[in-house]
Amino acid sequence: MVDSMVGGGEPEASDSLRTFGAVVQALREHAGLSREEFGDLVGLSKHTVASVELGRRMPDPDFADRSEPVLGNTGALRRAARYLARQPGLAAWFRRWAQLEAMAMTLYTYECRLIPGLLQTEAYARTLFTNQLPPLSDEQIEAQWVARAERQRLLRERPNTAFAFILEEHLFRRRTGGVEVTRELIDHVLEIADLRNVEIQIMPTEQDTHAGLDGPMQLLETAENKWFAYCEGQESGQFIADRKVVSMLQMRYARMRSQALTLKDSMSLLQRMRGDL
Repeated sequence: MVDSMVGGGEPEASDSLRTFGAVVQALREHAGLSREEFGDLVGLSKHTVASVELGRRMPDPDFADRSEPVLGNTGALRRAARYLARQPGLAAWFRRWAQLEAMAMTLYTYECRLIPGLLQTEAYARTLFTNQLPPLSDEQIEAQWVARAERQRLLRERPNTAFAFILEEHLFRRRTGGVEVTRELIDHVLEIADLRNVEIQIMPTEQDTHAGLDGPMQLLETAENKWFAYCEGQESGQFIADRKVVSMLQMRYARMRSQALTLKDSMSLLQRMRGDL
């Protein structure tokens, strides 16, 4: 399944997981099912069902589709699920990926356009927001930075999640925001790279072969060992669940890991670029 998600970058109001969970619980009880019975029918443990109903866990993307036939096919869950990932400051097309990102056990990112949001400094991010077209208001810029800063907590608050990044060398040499912003950015990336659950590789500008020429990509693995992918363009994004497509992107990412500089050489290059500023 490849879902195209197109929409404006205008932030939308946040919806409560507890509200969705309450709908699940009400429908389950109306159907006369215990949490264990319902879980058996949709392939989940009773503990996972309880976590969803109590608003402690974001349901999998196909949760509503699996649950509807069991709970009467009212359509209520499918409608409610559309609003789960709406968070202030997140673009409309990114919301579904963001909900999975918050639960991922593994997250791989290749980026050739700009430093990924999870690695950005505030100064770098605000430079991007300030230069966005059409222009954003001060309130929109603030909302977007707050959302980005909240996402960045994942790196430190999920120590059992493996994060890997492949970044093009030119992203740092472009000096977006100026020398001081770039110096701070490199220092920040070097600091993040020291985390045990984070790997950062640099793809050198001079590279004979490159498996990522089709553009940036993100891959993630859920706690249930399901893999999904996300590819973003201008004002749009593709959420990819098709196993064949995801497998193809995994092969490309694996090839890029072998083509990029090693972890040690990547850090050495960043330190040299930092010294040249």
